[in-house]
Amino acid sequence: MRIDVVSIFPAYLAPLELSLVGKARASGLLDVRVHDLRTWTSDRHRTVDDTPVGGGAGMVMRPDVWGSALNDVLTPGAHLLVPTPSGERFTQRTAEILAGEQHLVIACGRYEGIDARVMEHYRSRDDVRVTEVSLGDYVLNGGEVAALVVVEAVARLLPGVVGNPHSLVEESHGAAGLLEYPVYTRPPSWAGLDVPEVLTSGHHARIERWRRDEALRRTASRRPDLVAALDPASLDRHDVAVLADAGWTVTADGVRPTSPDA
Repeated sequence: MRIDVVSIFPAYLAPLELSLVGKARASGLLDVRVHDLRTWTSDRHRTVDDTPVGGGAGMVMRPDVWGSALNDVLTPGAHLLVPTPSGERFTQRTAEILAGEQHLVIACGRYEGIDARVMEHYRSRDDVRVTEVSLGDYVLNGGEVAALVVVEAVARLLPGVVGNPHSLVEESHGAAGLLEYPVYTRPPSWAGLDVPEVLTSGHHARIERWRRDEALRRTASRRPDLVAALDPASLDRHDVAVLADAGWTVTADGVRPTSPDA
């Protein structure tokens, strides 16, 4: 997979040389290219923004500069991602879909954002897809933090990047649709707290059951929206009993809080 990131602060993307993403780049599993948007400016001040038409606060990034940059970076079939608070929510499912792409281009906006004509123009092209994405209901100073999140979330799903592919299923927001169970390591006793006995039993079936139960309880407590989205067909009798203890009822029609007020 190839990922291009365009920003006025290319040094912001330096962490992409570290950890698993850095190793994936070094091994050839992932081709990440970071570009300075100002390379495509044409004036001596290397201007990338201007005042908003119609008035208002802040500055808007110029479409001509972005157009020059994207025309050079985009390839046929590429998927252009534009981080913005007004975009659709970026989730693990989004990352899974993007992991199947051949070429992603991330346009990191700043100030009040990128002139809307840029997205309109590239959406009109048959050989490019455009998606505006948001990390959540808050505002950052620019798209670079979102770009780091998107690259790491997508890259770790590529074959060979994560050492144990099974961990991608067990982790929070993985294929099971649950938050991850609590994890422990040595020493077995610390600060008066012990590792749960079942985890030291060596009984793999009991350990798997305990982890599944804890994932269900944690998800029910912290993310009821995820519990409500579970497929009843994916739940066994033990799952149903655990959820019942947590205040949820499972029927063929779905998973719902036992109390209407919950």
